[in-house]
Amino acid sequence: MTVVAWIPMLPLLGFLVLIATPLFSDRPLPPKLVAAIGVGSVGLAAILTAFLAATQFAGNPAAELNLSLWQWFSVDGLQLDFGFHLDWLTLVMLSVVTGVGFLIHLYSTGYMRDDAGYQRYFAYLNLFVCAMLLLVLADNLVLLYLGWEGVGLCSYLLIGFWYRDPANGAAARKAFVVTRIGDTAMVIGLFLLFTEFATLDIGELISALSTVQANDPRVTLAALLLLGGAVGKSAQLPLQTWLPDAMAGPTPVSALIHAATMVTAGVYLIARMHPLFALSDMAMSAVAIVGALTLLLAGCSALVQSDIKRVLAYSTISQIGYMFLALGVGAWSGAIFHLMTHAFFKALLFLAAGSVILGLHHEQDIFRMGGLRRKIPFTFFCFLIGCACLAALPFTSGFYSKDRILLSAWDFYHGFNGIWLAGVLGALVTGFYSFRLLFLVFFGREGEASSHCRDANNTAMVLPLGMLAVLALLGGLLAPPLQSVFGAAGAGHPPLWVEAIAVAAPLAGIAMAWWACLYNDPARGEQSALGRFWYSGWGFDRLYDTLLVKPFTTLARLNRNDVIDRLYSGTAAASRQLHGLVSVSQNGQVRWYIATLAVGTVLFLALLVVL
Repeated sequence: MTVVAWIPMLPLLGFLVLIATPLFSDRPLPPKLVAAIGVGSVGLAAILTAFLAATQFAGNPAAELNLSLWQWFSVDGLQLDFGFHLDWLTLVMLSVVTGVGFLIHLYSTGYMRDDAGYQRYFAYLNLFVCAMLLLVLADNLVLLYLGWEGVGLCSYLLIGFWYRDPANGAAARKAFVVTRIGDTAMVIGLFLLFTEFATLDIGELISALSTVQANDPRVTLAALLLLGGAVGKSAQLPLQTWLPDAMAGPTPVSALIHAATMVTAGVYLIARMHPLFALSDMAMSAVAIVGALTLLLAGCSALVQSDIKRVLAYSTISQIGYMFLALGVGAWSGAIFHLMTHAFFKALLFLAAGSVILGLHHEQDIFRMGGLRRKIPFTFFCFLIGCACLAALPFTSGFYSKDRILLSAWDFYHGFNGIWLAGVLGALVTGFYSFRLLFLVFFGREGEASSHCRDANNTAMVLPLGMLAVLALLGGLLAPPLQSVFGAAGAGHPPLWVEAIAVAAPLAGIAMAWWACLYNDPARGEQSALGRFWYSGWGFDRLYDTLLVKPFTTLARLNRNDVIDRLYSGTAAASRQLHGLVSVSQNGQVRWYIATLAVGTVLFLALLVVL
């Protein structure tokens, strides 16, 4: 049982060592020692996770482990332990966080080896992994929220890692502030759940929900508030604006945020609290609609981006939308399955993009690339696999998980419906933008930045890419047995043509990308009016700037000279003047004091007589 406790403890110890040593020594640790601590701590956590999977969960779909370390607090009827709960859902998340996280850490040793903040980078990365592990292991919502806020803090630190550039600091602040909106909704939801059920222990809450009637207004409100938290952390409509700007951080950070940690937290929260959401038709519909709209809007924005990392950023928003869609139609297992496969191929895509960027001396404009498949064949091969999985081509990991989601959407509404149609259109758009990216970067004539590109030859970078490529291809065979967590899935049998459409949609998107990129001059899509609108993320930043930011900054400018503060400073000045007038009577003359006392006594007695 103590093995469970060591899984988050090891990255935490790595963080403490890396962050504390500069306090006791002017010399930074040697880079090899930094890498050994940073990578080794997460690698050991991955080994412990694999050990638990092999010894406690293999061949046992109903396996569960509970560990209470100590009583955390007991306040006004709320008693919670610092405890962990491990089931198949937790195990999947642990495997993704530690496994993919380890590969990203290993890749970082090569990618960041010349950076001046090498030790600080790995310290933040270790803390990020620790916070995410606490989030998924927590057996109560307060401990889950501790991890939830931890990943928010670490995302701020890592997005703004190169803080000397003001734009990076602005992106980090934006991520922190926007996600706080969702976090506030989540906290209110936790208060409501405690008020209604007198506990925030997840197991006790789920047991209490078994006696609650469906569509109870209190349950619906609590579920919608938790959805607000999930929307913020997973960058779904309308709080998706922070994620594209999060590309300001180092590329491995983007891979960690998008593939293994932060953006999957909202999906995990809804999946973990699925009995609560299942009791509310409104909450389920809200989750499905948010997912459907997000996957389409983000997919369209990905079509016209010119920055290689921003294409992948909008792709992440869209794919998380698929997971929300799955959750909203009760395909709990399908959502987690897609979360797992997405972690494999999205980490692969980001790390391969990092190799492209490094080989091109930090060039990120895809219109300055082209013809790179001949210069960096290994990276091209990895990127091709990632794009095939993202587009859900048959027999790739993305195909198995996305196909399950689309068929579940059809079954849930018993036939043709808008949610299913949004998923199919999203599959077409995904095929288009993923292979548009592939064709523009690796095919066609060489671009301005392509002439001196070299392939990754660092073992620390090549090995993670190769392992992720294998996982992305074969991950569809690793569907976890989540029946003990979510119950048995429905045995729907959609018509064969429904399955055919799910297969044909991404293929049609790829054909459109081939025609647009190879048989036409690939002009920048953002130059057209519609392209500019999509390029700007459907104008959400401008809308929020107009409604929220500009009124605040205008008020700040009006108050530049402390106009509002003059009310309080005037009150203080009046008090000082009155004090000055009263203090005149305190002149130190005893006769004056006696006379004042006598006059006051006479007036007081006269007042008593009159009244």
